[in-house]
Amino acid sequence: MTRRIVMTAFIAALVFFAGYAALFIAPDESTMHEVQRIFYFHLSAWMTSFTAFSLVFISNIAYLRTRRIQWDCLGVAAAEVGVACCSIGLITGPLWARPVWGIWWTWDARLTTTFVLWLLYVSYLLLRGLLEDPQKRASLSAVFGIFAFLDVPLVYVSNRLWRTQHPQPVILGGDGSGLDPTMAKVLALCVFSIFAVMIPVLIDRYRLERLRHKYDELRVEIENRVPDSHSVPQSVPNSVPTRGVV
Repeated sequence: MTRRIVMTAFIAALVFFAGYAALFIAPDESTMHEVQRIFYFHLSAWMTSFTAFSLVFISNIAYLRTRRIQWDCLGVAAAEVGVACCSIGLITGPLWARPVWGIWWTWDARLTTTFVLWLLYVSYLLLRGLLEDPQKRASLSAVFGIFAFLDVPLVYVSNRLWRTQHPQPVILGGDGSGLDPTMAKVLALCVFSIFAVMIPVLIDRYRLERLRHKYDELRVEIENRVPDSHSVPQSVPNSVPTRGVV
């Protein structure tokens, strides 16, 4: 318990310092100025969500190959973390876009594929809630999760393949791309802080899913052991011998 409290305090301090660095240490961007500081946690949320969705993809493939339930548990845990981080990205994006672009949202290639990605993984989680049988739930959701991941690389390359409202990539975008050294350090700190939050949440959610699966297994086993009430033979009362009259 003490170790958990210390770890939580460390992560909270790390997130606080990352926020302070994004607001006060990172240099001012010459075009967008203060609103650009959303970038540090906006991009961090997307990097975390892409990592989580990649983990879902790997877990889904591993489950279909091995049929080991721990892969299914890891997949659903990573999907929930990914959806949470994706939601943060979808919220911070319009907050950044409105002062810069003059609009909250536009259906360009990057934003449309991103919204579809969010819908796909929300549907992945909803699908699991509709299926009661653990094995069937794990198999169908694994197939759907593999299909959903196809949109992840499409989101990443969308502003490279099509003309979008988003500018060309600032990081790994070719000649002329890159960040100021201080900006790059602050971004790395923010990414590290978001991952520091994601990992313990992912571990706890994985453990919870393992317990839930054990509960489902016990429930199914108990249901199979209890005989159907209609199949229980009715007990025949013992016949009482009559005494003859002498």
